[in-house]
This record gives sequence, structure tokens and C-alpha cells, in this order.
Amino acid sequence: MLSLFLLAFLQGGADLHNARGTEAFKAGRVAESIREFDKAIAAEPRLAPHHWQRGISLYYAGKFDECRKQFESHKTVNPEDVENAVWHYLCVARVSGVETARKGLIPIQADERIPMMEVYAMYRGESTPEKVFAKAREGSPAEKELHVRLFYSHLYIGLFQEAAGGRKEAARNIGIAEKKYPVGHYMWDVARIHNRLVK
Repeated sequence: MLSLFLLAFLQGGADLHNARGTEAFKAGRVAESIREFDKAIAAEPRLAPHHWQRGISLYYAGKFDECRKQFESHKTVNPEDVENAVWHYLCVARVSGVETARKGLIPIQADERIPMMEVYAMYRGESTPEKVFAKAREGSPAEKELHVRLFYSHLYIGLFQEAAGGRKEAARNIGIAEKKYPVGHYMWDVARIHNRLVK
């Protein structure tokens, strides 16, 4: 996903509030993170559609309709991101069930990151966790690349399983993502916080 901190138009206090929101989320203070992200957007309204971090915080705060709207907005600035479609699906699934979420899955054609299109196919009901793992290993990737691929595979398989009611399998996969495949990215913090907040 696009980094908020690469957006050149951040002005005034927006960057400060984003930093505070990020730190609050990483500490498990989800409601505080939303307040800080909202302050960032108030300081720089053009930031609003880019703010996928806010969408994730909304998910963990149980504000699923706002979460859905955030990811629909993000689609307008980042149209080929499987992660955006997945988080939208997760928000919808929590309110209306997985069948409705699948029918409303945001269209994605060309996320070039392996195995993200296979992840997308799984959320569409056209693939399986086994195929996602196989895709992640395809082409004999270097160890570092395989590490990243397997992190995202376990995370998004786990979230998929949780949405379908498979809490035990979900906990196992998201636990593996956090502990076995740490990556230097916000999404690793998402896996870590998920494991703390979702029991």
C-alpha cells in the first residue's frame, strides 16, 4: 500500500498527527489512532482518500461501515491494490456476511506483487490457501522475497479464514505471519495488534 509519508502535499500538523496515529495503533490504542488520523485529515483534507491506515483502525474499532467507505475512497487513488479490496471485503463481511462481501469485492486486475492476485482469487471464491502458498513459492524466489511473500500469504489467509468463522485456523496463520515472518512494514504491526486484540 502507498505510504502516507511519501505524499508530498502533507502540510501543517498533518504529518505530526499521522505519526501520533501510527504510534497509537502500534501500541494497541486503536480509538486514539483514529482521532489522530482524523486530525491529520482535518489539517490536510486531500489526504482523506489515501488513508488506508485509518481504514484498518476503523476495522479494529468495530466501525465497519466507516471502514467500508474508507476503502471505497482509497480505490479512487490506488485502483490496483489487492489489500484495499481485501480490507473492504472484511468490513462488509462483518456486517453482511462473506457472500455479500464476495459479491461486492472491489475489482482488481493487476496487482503485480506475488502472490496478491492469488490472494484476490481466494477472496473471490476461486482459489484456496494451498494455492496461495504455492504461488508464493513459485519461481524459486530469493530467501528475503519468499519471507515477504509468506508473511502476506499467512496474514491474508488468516483474515480470510476468520471472516468465514474459522477462528482457530485464522489465529494460527496470523500468529505465523507475526512470529515467523516479521517484515519491516506497517502490516506486520497489523498482524501483531490483531493477535493482541482479537481473541
